[in-house]
Amino acid sequence: MTDEAMRLAVINSSVRDGRFGPTVAAWFVKQVESHTGVVVDYLDLTDNVLPLTLSGQLSKEEDAKLLDTSSRLARADAFAVVTPEYNHSFPASLKNLVDWHRTEWQAKPVGFVSYGGLAGGLRAVEQLRQVFAELHAVTVRDTVSFHMAWEQFDGQGELRNPGEPVTAAKTMLDELLWWGTALREAREKSPYGF
Repeated sequence: MTDEAMRLAVINSSVRDGRFGPTVAAWFVKQVESHTGVVVDYLDLTDNVLPLTLSGQLSKEEDAKLLDTSSRLARADAFAVVTPEYNHSFPASLKNLVDWHRTEWQAKPVGFVSYGGLAGGLRAVEQLRQVFAELHAVTVRDTVSFHMAWEQFDGQGELRNPGEPVTAAKTMLDELLWWGTALREAREKSPYGF
């Protein structure tokens, strides 16, 4: 058993112009940083654009970017995906990231921070649970969801009423830490290979 801090990759998945994702992601990273025993690696998909064609024929630049992203995901013990809901689903940029990787997700927990209109991104989360199950990842039950997200944050990116979201973030982080620790110990004992 290791006492090493849990390495949590926080993935901001929206790449649209005028996106609201950075506001939600920055708030969530603050919650993580106030949680003990966690080290954050913030991965913004606008900075980590991967090729759209899944191919072994990559340029040197594409290959270097893929290698950097892959190694960051591989080092993570757990993931928190910050996702909007676009047309009742999650962004193509996130699906592209997921599809470029396989073993990096295996036997690791995934939590979700979603945002959107009335549904708060929850339809995107339910679809992501199916995708991550196929990759042998474990999704945690509790989520953080922002309904009508743009109304919940002020101009400085602070929540107008932080009580419930802060509690939801703590609950989800506690679950991610529990699963992250349990699965890291299991992988150390017996590497996952299914």
